[in-house]
Amino acid sequence: MTEKPEDQVARRVLFSGRVQGVGFRYTTCDVARDFVVSGYVKNLPDGRVEMICEGSREESARFIDAVCRAMRGYVGEMHTTEIPASGQYRGFGIQF
Repeated sequence: MTEKPEDQVARRVLFSGRVQGVGFRYTTCDVARDFVVSGYVKNLPDGRVEMICEGSREESARFIDAVCRAMRGYVGEMHTTEIPASGQYRGFGIQF
């Protein structure tokens, strides 16, 4: 079954803890290969990592859970906000 644009959601996730300098962005991109999501991950100047992911509600939730499992020893806190899906992302990558 094909997802319709209105079925897509976007989530902005802010990770804090020991999340920079530990391969967080590269691990997140590796995890993204197993999911039908698009967006990016990037380091923020304040030491947090920001991730934007778009996909179906279920797929994006599963992706976020997988990232948390993969980086469980490094994430202290996570704050998720649902934002309007833009459809502007092609694939998932690192932003600098």
